[in-house]
Amino acid sequence: MRASRVVQCSLATRHPVAIVWLRRDLRLDDHLPLHAAALAAERVVLAFVLDPVLLRGDRIGAPIVQFFFESLAALRAQLQSLDSDLALLEGAFADELPALAARVGASAIYYGSDTDPSARARDADVTRACEAAGLAVHAFSDQVYYGARDVLRADGEPYSVYTPYRRRWEARLAEEPHPPIDSRAACAQRLLPAAQIGATRAVPQPEDFGHASSPRFPQAGEAEAHRLLDDFVKDGLFIYADCRNEPAVEGTSRMSPHLRAGTIGIRACVHAALRAREGVRGHSRTNADTWLSELIWRDFYHQVLAHHPHVADEPFIDAARALPYADDDAAFAAWCDGRTGYPIVDAAMRQLNATGWMHNRLRMIVASFLTKHLLLDYRRGERYFEQRLADADLAANNGGWQWSASVGTDPVPYFRVFNPILQGKTFDPHGTFVRTWLPVLRGLPAADIHQPWNVPPLMQAQYGCVIGTDYPEPIVEHAFARERALAVYGAALKKKTR
Repeated sequence: MRASRVVQCSLATRHPVAIVWLRRDLRLDDHLPLHAAALAAERVVLAFVLDPVLLRGDRIGAPIVQFFFESLAALRAQLQSLDSDLALLEGAFADELPALAARVGASAIYYGSDTDPSARARDADVTRACEAAGLAVHAFSDQVYYGARDVLRADGEPYSVYTPYRRRWEARLAEEPHPPIDSRAACAQRLLPAAQIGATRAVPQPEDFGHASSPRFPQAGEAEAHRLLDDFVKDGLFIYADCRNEPAVEGTSRMSPHLRAGTIGIRACVHAALRAREGVRGHSRTNADTWLSELIWRDFYHQVLAHHPHVADEPFIDAARALPYADDDAAFAAWCDGRTGYPIVDAAMRQLNATGWMHNRLRMIVASFLTKHLLLDYRRGERYFEQRLADADLAANNGGWQWSASVGTDPVPYFRVFNPILQGKTFDPHGTFVRTWLPVLRGLPAADIHQPWNVPPLMQAQYGCVIGTDYPEPIVEHAFARERALAVYGAALKKKTR
């Protein structure tokens, strides 16, 4: 459901109290379910349910847990400043939400829908439980700019190629833009007082669920999201196209963890890009358009997941299921730890492991290396990213991995195998990024830093980096790995059926 229909829908029924069930929308600004609930109810209470099974499971890691907990704490502080509170619950969703409704006298639940198949199944269970308890349930498409049914081909089928999807998306934008919603103002006088919400548990720490916190993980919260966006639009947006591929430069927006947790809405980001390109031409407009295109990629991957939920577990391309992936735990461990012997790959993995974030160009490089050089199943890398990224998002993470592995929608051609040496020289030409994360290579000149094994042994000792002792030899030779990948992928994918 979209904003243009919210007022008409909301005024049809008045509720004494409505619950806004938060999931990946931890904010007060530009929040469609919150706005709708504020229009339809006398009072509104915001609730979040902690899922102990998920929080202790192997498909979630410390960076995203810390980011969500810090965002919840920041949101609670905002609500308390408005004399309300966050109803923080823990347990089974289908039990906790009806119980909260009974406690506060709520007659309706509002929430933002999800494209994750497991979330959709959970939402169906919760809806049945809430409706059985006499609650009205209202779901809204709020995590993407356009929902899965909003941007379709002329025949009504979903797109599987990005470029025509983007053209239709942009045409839809011209027809029906969705500017940010002033939900904070709408709910300001509607929030249920804290005393009526009653006692609610404290926001936990990551350690409470077996995760180690770190000050190096991305900072969370709605205020931080808007600060980042404002700084990016002011200082970074108009160099974005030039710098976004250079990992040693702060050339990206860093908004992905905030979009994942919903500490900022996608509408705010899209319209920041639109405002930035107003009145500018040439390269300045190209920069804004390039960032907007990246936001459209996010919508694209979410609509792929919505229409083809099997991609959560299987490749989009049927023929790719026959790929004979290697079973090499030692190679996978070397990739995870940043011990492949290829500096740009190893530096990227160490950045990920230490900070809970990785530059997008590096995500493509390491994904290509895992799937093409090592012939390992893309799902192993996808799962590892889920455990290590603060922005771990099933749709975007899965889409990126399948693209890099040449098994998804609109994939990179299987015969394109990223050369990690050339990628390093092109996007980290002075070795600045590599030296940051691989101190052992700091003494090497830029000409050698991306292939240190070519340095003569005596010079290696002088530089303080003996290959095979101080830094590993390449786990596989590039030319050999490329030819092997072409043979294996070519045999499997030459008969694509999807």
